[in-house]
Amino acid sequence: MSDHEMSMPPNDDEVRAHLDQLRLRMDPDDYALLLELLGPALRAVWEQRFDDAGFGLDDDERSDGVPQEVRDAAALVVATAITGRRDNEVIEIHTEETGLVRVVTDVTSAHDPERRDAIAECLRRRHRDDAELRGIAAASGMPTDF
Repeated sequence: MSDHEMSMPPNDDEVRAHLDQLRLRMDPDDYALLLELLGPALRAVWEQRFDDAGFGLDDDERSDGVPQEVRDAAALVVATAITGRRDNEVIEIHTEETGLVRVVTDVTSAHDPERRDAIAECLRRRHRDDAELRGIAAASGMPTDF
């Protein structure tokens, strides 16, 4: 899929500019992979179906062979589509519960230790909530693979 086939809304200049910048900077094969990953995610964002805005990189089959640079670029393009801004960054946060997690955040939060701590606490809380929900699902005989 080319960027022209992606059918971007006419007012999404920031996403277009971000993709143009990436096209010039990235290896052509990586850029093609990026567009393949972004198609469903960007359509979901533009249709305001944010629950569907993931781009399939959690799927073990899909994630094999996708370079981290492409994953990060995809996450940043989706962030641009959601926020309308290109000043987001991918940061790494490590918690005992989750291990290393890559998170997209605004540039101010990326460099603010207090905000990074708040993001880490959110990750810890989410991990605890997920574990509790999995326990409830298992006790109820429901699937726990959410």
